[in-house]
Amino acid sequence: MLPWDYSIPLLVIGGTVAFYWQQVLHMARRQRKRTGKAANLVPPEPLGRLLRLLWAPVIVLWMVLPLSAAFWPNPPTAFAPVHSFHGIGWICAAAVVGGLLVTRRCWKQMGRNWRMGIDPNEKTSLVFEGLFAYVRHPIYALSAGMMIATMLALPTPAMLIAGTLHITLLLWESAREERHLVATHGADYQAYQRRVGRLMPRSLRPYGRV
Repeated sequence: MLPWDYSIPLLVIGGTVAFYWQQVLHMARRQRKRTGKAANLVPPEPLGRLLRLLWAPVIVLWMVLPLSAAFWPNPPTAFAPVHSFHGIGWICAAAVVGGLLVTRRCWKQMGRNWRMGIDPNEKTSLVFEGLFAYVRHPIYALSAGMMIATMLALPTPAMLIAGTLHITLLLWESAREERHLVATHGADYQAYQRRVGRLMPRSLRPYGRV
């Protein structure tokens, strides 16, 4: 096993990411009991299903690579860090845990409107409260931040590739969701787009309909 000051932060990161996705599955099951649909965990539209096939192995790697690295002292090149950022592991672990905690708050704010994918025939209510008043996709922004922290804590070729794919898919999915929201909510969502950044705040002033 690697030294504790390197391995323990990786265990924290891997465990936190695993808990994050366990919570996602739990919420999807709860939505299925409530509505008969699992929050579009498997989207009804073909492109959404294809993206899930691309995304699933990335998520598995995000969980498995930090956990396995903590117990793998001499891994092959693809799984060995390309650089060692001394002392940054605990900072990254704290960022991942913090990302989970804030994401849970966003899930709560979305409530019954929480979805994982697009159903072209479904219209949910818009949420403008909490972090959604500053960023249009705070859950995606937090997920990207958690992934970047993981990549810094474990800068292996495999983790860097998985992280790049994850962030790319987040950007792609957020753009797809926005086209759907404009189509279903029209001017209300377009006004929100003009004032609020997609993944980064444009202003410290919260969004509110005047």
